[in-house]
Amino acid sequence: MLKIYVYLKCDTCRKALKWLEQNKITADIRHIRETPPSVAELKTMLASYHGNLQKLFNTSGVDYKALNMKEKLPKLNETEALKLLAANGNLVKRPFLLGKDIALVGFKEDEWKAALR
Repeated sequence: MLKIYVYLKCDTCRKALKWLEQNKITADIRHIRETPPSVAELKTMLASYHGNLQKLFNTSGVDYKALNMKEKLPKLNETEALKLLAANGNLVKRPFLLGKDIALVGFKEDEWKAALR
């Protein structure tokens, strides 16, 4: 079963949900602000992005800027960064899609087609 973390006011998340619906792909929808991905889920996603922590952060978000994450992120170790993301869904890049052998952040239709077909 696919799990997708979204923020419903996010245009990219709405596009991703619409794409899933159009392609008749079912996913368990989670609201990322209220229920962020767990540390274990974040580790799975991190592995799919070859350990690049920055790929998991919503770098254009208000919280990212307010917390001065551009300066702080390079100084955090993996454990610290994942705990921070698991505690604050606003910091997580979205949509955040997980399933068996599938781990994608952001919505790029061509990537989603390749992964989900």
